[in-house]
Amino acid sequence: MVWNDASTLMKSNTAARSPLLRKYLVKLTQRIGLTALPHRSPSWHYKGRFTSLREDILPDAAEGTDQHNYCIDTNLSGEDETMSLEQEEDMDVPEPIEEIIEVLLTGLKDTDTVVRWSAAKGIGRVTSRLTYSLSDEVLSSVLELFSPREGDGSWHGGCLALAELARRGLLLPISLPKVVPVVAKALHYDIRRGPHSVGAHVRDAAAYVCWAFGRAYCHSDMRTILQQLAPHLLTVACYDREVNCRRAASAAFQENVGRQGSYPHGIEIVNSADYFALSSRANSYLHVAVCIAQYEGYLCPFVDELLCSKICHWDKGLRELSAKALSALVKYNPEYFAISVMDKIIPCTVSTDLCVRHGATLAAGELALALHQCHYVLSTEKQKQVAGIVPAIEKARLYRGKGGEIMRLAVSRFIECISLARVNLQEKIKRTLLDALNENLRHPNSQIQSSAIEALKQFVPTYLRPTDLKGAYDITSKYMEQLNDSNVAVRRGSALALGVLPCEFLARAWKDVLLKLCSSCEIEDNPEDRDAEARVNAVKGMVSVCERLTVLGEMYSSNSVEDNMPLFRLIKDSVMQSLFKALEDYSVDNRGDVGSWVREAAMDGLERCSYILSRRDAFSSRSELEGQEHIAGNDMHNDHERSQLFDTDLATKLIEGIAKQAVEKMDKIREAAAKVLQRILHNKTIYVPCIPYREKLEEIIPNEQGLNWVEPTFSYQRFVQLLQFGSYRRSVLSGLVIAIGGLQDSLRRASLAALLEYLQEAKPGDIKESGSRELILSREIFWVLQQYRSCDRVVIPTLKTIEILFGKKVFLNMESDTAVFCAGILDAIAVELRGSKDFSKLYAGIAILGYIASTTVPVNTQAFSQLLTFLGHRYPKIRKASSEQVYLVLLQNGNLVAEDRTEKALEIVLETCWEGDVDEAKQRRTQLFELSGFDAPLLKKSTEVSKTDGEKRQTASDENASYSSLVESSGF
Repeated sequence: MVWNDASTLMKSNTAARSPLLRKYLVKLTQRIGLTALPHRSPSWHYKGRFTSLREDILPDAAEGTDQHNYCIDTNLSGEDETMSLEQEEDMDVPEPIEEIIEVLLTGLKDTDTVVRWSAAKGIGRVTSRLTYSLSDEVLSSVLELFSPREGDGSWHGGCLALAELARRGLLLPISLPKVVPVVAKALHYDIRRGPHSVGAHVRDAAAYVCWAFGRAYCHSDMRTILQQLAPHLLTVACYDREVNCRRAASAAFQENVGRQGSYPHGIEIVNSADYFALSSRANSYLHVAVCIAQYEGYLCPFVDELLCSKICHWDKGLRELSAKALSALVKYNPEYFAISVMDKIIPCTVSTDLCVRHGATLAAGELALALHQCHYVLSTEKQKQVAGIVPAIEKARLYRGKGGEIMRLAVSRFIECISLARVNLQEKIKRTLLDALNENLRHPNSQIQSSAIEALKQFVPTYLRPTDLKGAYDITSKYMEQLNDSNVAVRRGSALALGVLPCEFLARAWKDVLLKLCSSCEIEDNPEDRDAEARVNAVKGMVSVCERLTVLGEMYSSNSVEDNMPLFRLIKDSVMQSLFKALEDYSVDNRGDVGSWVREAAMDGLERCSYILSRRDAFSSRSELEGQEHIAGNDMHNDHERSQLFDTDLATKLIEGIAKQAVEKMDKIREAAAKVLQRILHNKTIYVPCIPYREKLEEIIPNEQGLNWVEPTFSYQRFVQLLQFGSYRRSVLSGLVIAIGGLQDSLRRASLAALLEYLQEAKPGDIKESGSRELILSREIFWVLQQYRSCDRVVIPTLKTIEILFGKKVFLNMESDTAVFCAGILDAIAVELRGSKDFSKLYAGIAILGYIASTTVPVNTQAFSQLLTFLGHRYPKIRKASSEQVYLVLLQNGNLVAEDRTEKALEIVLETCWEGDVDEAKQRRTQLFELSGFDAPLLKKSTEVSKTDGEKRQTASDENASYSSLVESSGF
């Protein structure tokens, strides 16, 4: 009766919608089956280990077992065993058992894992009470689940069931030959479904089956089985995409090696493929697999797995990694890869399947490079086949449509590899490959451009002859002309291309190249042509050209220094100045502060160019000492001038420009600037001379690893100390105000705390100029306002900084200098706020006017007059903010309004609705002007309209009249 109800409920819609209900129904079903079957311990069960510790320890009990304590129950004689089996075969099987087993087998195919897991346990429990023949039928039914027509759920459930049968001794060794091939297939189960694949849970369960085999069977029964499964397990352990599958396969192999006795190289492999080594996919592919492949029997399975499953995988990153992994195995058998593997890969490069042709193209290039590194020379025919891959791809037009960008990346990497491998190419194919790289350089995708640059860097010196001066100049001039192209992608690629051309290609037009790149680093005049990435690439290309013309061109020889002085002068006068201008690139678009990309590249370029000039100065100094006895008069003076290319002015400008970036608001830029300064100050190879206050700078920026420059509370405490040096003070302050007056609250608190602490730590001798740190700060902050006049990017944060510092009582105790500072600030505010529509700027300016008006300096009346003016502003919020400041000023400073008028003025401020009608606000403002004794501004009545306004209103009236007449004429 219970079984009937359970069977009916299992088939209902309620069970179909509830995984939990199905799980409990499966559990109930197996309990019913166990109740119906008598409990027994059949003799046909496999016994692989002692189940009792006492039996495992006592010598008498262990008699008849092998050295690993494995045994099969063979105590029964042949006649007794036959009689026992006949008795078991004659057992009566209850009627519902067949239906119960059918339900459990169906549960193995359920869509939910918990149901499949419960069904697998039920299969094991029920089978343990069946006869051998019935259990064999159950095994056959389980193996039917591994049909290609079945889904991943069936394969997963089948693996769980096999593991349960093996653990319980219900899977006899005689059945292993038909089970092992199925398990091997399950270890590689991976079915593509759209943009992804399924099968990780099946592979994990298959590894669990192998783990159960190792625990269940003795060594004599598992010897041949382990030899079959080991390559599959290690293939999964090294090359599976999922980390849990790699670790599961490794654990299964380790279990078998540990329990099945000596296995060839088992301990070495287990030590290599451990839990932590397999956590990284790249480490598994490129190191663990390479280590295991050296042992006999694993190289071919590994190569087959990569060729059949991995270089054509749906995951693009996995295909790229597989190509590198395949090349890493070449050293074990180069001839096999050059002949067999290459023959399989080359036809796949023009496959209709994107994944196949992409992986094959990458693999072909990586194999050619690996064979070259192994000093294996490809045959002429094979080199011809390899050289024809790119023309074949272009002929098939595989750059077009979906996957075109991926193929461009693969082709660029392929060209780079064959260039490094020096594969013989015909002139026609050389031109084809160069055209392909030029097309990739024009592509808007930055990854494609980067890969094309890497390929061009190797292709040009390998296949293009620098002795052909006309051809070399044509290539260089072509890239120079493209720097002015209207297509921004072309400008980006051309700038990078110039940076990777060999020195011989640049020697004829190096000056034109550098000047052209210098102009490309500047912000374009036409807003539509502006492109931050083009300027970044121009900076990178310009610095690379400088390095190739100097360091890579071996310019530091005794005969070439004098001849190449114009180059070094150009680097100092033009290149360095362009990089300093790039540090001021604060361009913004819908992506945010894109100018930060240019500034970051400029800092890196300044560092590298500083090394170029410093290295040249050092060499010149040595040459001067060696030839000092032969130099006299003007020649001595000229050499001295020549040795000062990197002088104090240039060093000062370098440090202050980078230090400014180190105190601004972007974490990434601050960290990059701090690390650049750290490398410049503590470089052990190249000494950068003439840096003012170098010893102090080295204390502020120590040569220690792991310093957290991104953390504002750490970095600002150090860089704010640069304010004590006159050489760097203004630049550092112009960057510091951006952080203090910025929007980020944590950054503002950290930078402000560092500045206030600096002001309170004044020590004798810290500043050589007269006056306190506070006084000098006031002068420099006023300089910032003057220097960046009308530049809201700097002015608004500076005004907010002044407001915050006024609130902290800074600048108010400088005696007569306070009045001078306040007068200068008033003049600057008058200019900045005139006609401004920026609320942040207006709020900050009004607050500063309130602070100044509240003091006793002579200009407080002027500040109060300007503050009253804002009571008639066109924006209601500005009028309200001004009224609040006026009220506070009247309470704090009783000298601005006569004592008998103060109460009246306060009453007007409080009772007026400043966010209401502007005409009323202006009338109230006039009353306050009269109470304060100031001349009130002329009122412009709202009824008085300009001629233009009158014409607009007349036009609108006429339009309304005509519309009204139209409605009336229509009968409405």
